[in-house]
Amino acid sequence: MCPRLDPMQRWVLHIDMDAFFASVEQLTRPTLRGRPVLVGGASGRGVVAGASYEARRFGARSAMPMHEARARVGLASVVVTPRHVVYSAASKRVFQIIEQRAGMVERLSIDEGYMEPEELVGASPGEVRAWAEALRAEIRAQTGLPASVGAGSGKQFAKIGSGKAKPDGVFVIPVEKQQELVGPMPVSMLWGVGPVTQAKLTTMGVATIDDLAALSAKEVEISLGPTIGLSLWNLARGVDDRPVEPRAEAKQISQEHTYERDLTSRAQVDAAIRRATKGAHRRLLRDGRGARTVSVKLRMDDFRIESRSHTLSYATDDLATLEATAFRLVRYPEETGPIRLVGVGFSGLEENRQDILFPELDQQIVTPAPADTDYESGVRSSTTAIPTDSSQVSDEPRTRIWRATQDVRHPEFGHGWVQGAGHGVVSVRFETRTTTRGLTRNFAMDDPLLQPADPLDSLDWGDWLADNRRDPDGD
Repeated sequence: MCPRLDPMQRWVLHIDMDAFFASVEQLTRPTLRGRPVLVGGASGRGVVAGASYEARRFGARSAMPMHEARARVGLASVVVTPRHVVYSAASKRVFQIIEQRAGMVERLSIDEGYMEPEELVGASPGEVRAWAEALRAEIRAQTGLPASVGAGSGKQFAKIGSGKAKPDGVFVIPVEKQQELVGPMPVSMLWGVGPVTQAKLTTMGVATIDDLAALSAKEVEISLGPTIGLSLWNLARGVDDRPVEPRAEAKQISQEHTYERDLTSRAQVDAAIRRATKGAHRRLLRDGRGARTVSVKLRMDDFRIESRSHTLSYATDDLATLEATAFRLVRYPEETGPIRLVGVGFSGLEENRQDILFPELDQQIVTPAPADTDYESGVRSSTTAIPTDSSQVSDEPRTRIWRATQDVRHPEFGHGWVQGAGHGVVSVRFETRTTTRGLTRNFAMDDPLLQPADPLDSLDWGDWLADNRRDPDGD
């Protein structure tokens, strides 16, 4: 006989699109399916915005320096320049499907969110699993994209469940088994346990979620504070009544650090700027938007606060560009006196970004140098700056510039993308979501029939795209 279920049992579900950026690239470019794909800046200081599961098996991951990820994966790696307009459109369609089935969704980023469907109140774990599988199947049928879903009595357990479900699965944590399943996990799995809190818990002998749950409320309050401490303690004990509700869209993303010893040298401040920029950048990538404005905040040893900002002419999530902008704003101890806090913030957040292949050139006119066009060893491209002195500029028409992974169109072969360019030749593979692995054709770089294309066409979503093309990020 089945145990009687609580008719008011709450079920929160967390959905996470698997390796979202890389999955969209593999969806729209069949040649990349099964390949270790790295999405991100190809420059020496670029970072990985997304990695396919094939790349993750080698240890590559998001926010890792691109040069390190490529070294780990080896020659099989395929580096793809981000196409944010395509990811935004895919995200919009996925969340439209979720909202149609689940009602209101609390979106956490471009590729994940919480839901609490009314029809699942009081449902059995089996019924919840069936509902989640049906949702994933519908997302797959309409978009072609994989998703993982976790379910539990609150946000914490739903989030842990989706992690256990990856890749492309469902993991339900029944109330009666949640402590059995979650208790042995590292305490770092709990929402809000960062490096500082974890260090404090380690000194207390707390290694697992069960260890934290076994403490008294007083012990936790004294060690971690009445707000954060008790919140973590309740989560460890399985108490999570946080509501699923729409999130106000962040207007700024930032990271700052206060140092126990004042920073008194340029080298120390430089290291602090890099640390804060990289931390804020990780959050920016998760948010899914780009920033136009970079701000640097300094607090001196006498508690004076100084903030400076600079607004770019475009929104970007390129780490090198954002970091370089931060360094243009920073001041040093010889100007300000000792510094105790350094922070970097990004604002002017926009869905639409201008993807800059070589941000370090900062809008210099560039032209491709000879590049390796052998796709099987990975997509590569390089550039050389053109002198801007007018006396050195020829009146002859300039050869068109093509960059690796750029979307193009040809009247005979249709939609495709650039695999490589050099020596006056551009190599293009013609394929979209609805084709098989496409054929590769070579063209003269100035062939008038080869034209830049709208990246959205690679989705080949027919009527939906026609209705949403004008504003893929809007309502």
